[in-house]
Amino acid sequence: MDLIDDLIRLAFAEDIGDGDHTTLCCIPETAMGKSQLIIKEDGVLAGVEMAKRIFHKFDPTLKINVLINDGAEVKKGDIAFTVEGKVQSLLQTERLVLNVMQRMSGIATTTHKYVKELEGTNTRVLDTRKTTPGMRMMEKEAVKIGGGVNHRIGLFDMILLKDNHVDFAGGIEAAITRAKNYLAQKGKNLKIEIEVRNLDELQQVLRIGGVDRIMLDNFNIENTKKAVELVNHKYEIESSGGITFDTLRSYAECGVDYISVGALTHSVKSLDMSLKACH
Repeated sequence: MDLIDDLIRLAFAEDIGDGDHTTLCCIPETAMGKSQLIIKEDGVLAGVEMAKRIFHKFDPTLKINVLINDGAEVKKGDIAFTVEGKVQSLLQTERLVLNVMQRMSGIATTTHKYVKELEGTNTRVLDTRKTTPGMRMMEKEAVKIGGGVNHRIGLFDMILLKDNHVDFAGGIEAAITRAKNYLAQKGKNLKIEIEVRNLDELQQVLRIGGVDRIMLDNFNIENTKKAVELVNHKYEIESSGGITFDTLRSYAECGVDYISVGALTHSVKSLDMSLKACH
């Protein structure tokens, strides 16, 4: 969680610099006030807990009254929370809180839409590492709030042998063998996932074994069905690459365990909201 504190510090540094001169020139230090977060678009709320952290990091005396919690479906006109205290603090935290909450709520809203599309199947939606640099922890938290599953946080908490790893290592067998040897030498207990580009590569993986999950990269529906039959529940299966919202359910109905969707975090639309003075 230190990464989030670092991000908050960096965000304030880039926004405030040597001082918010607009606020400092016209608002007395002693002035007290209250703001409310107004939802301006229907969606799923995310980032309330993060907003509390931002407010308290900047000014521990600010008082936040939460009216709607993370994960709730919100409608235009809803008030998510009120915050009161020094007006100078309210004005200087406003933009960072909105930037974080709008982005997180946009991700949670999109994720929720994908999750609902998969209702009735056994397939879960995964995020990817296609995140905004520095904001990954917040963005992946938003995916969870929206009902999705985090694939891996970074390069450190799972071994994912992708096509480039396989090619540079000299093939699938070499890549898997090296991964297993590395984990044994380092005394690490990490899951191993391997990406396959076609049914021939899948057959190689099934022959060699030693993995936890197989990623079907850019497989069409027909080959995905064949792959699910070949794997026959021996390993977890993840579909990835080129899957849109319109084709999502078709892939799930093939029987895969997971579908990873980069669009959850890399091209999401923020949810509209504002932080306005109130009485």
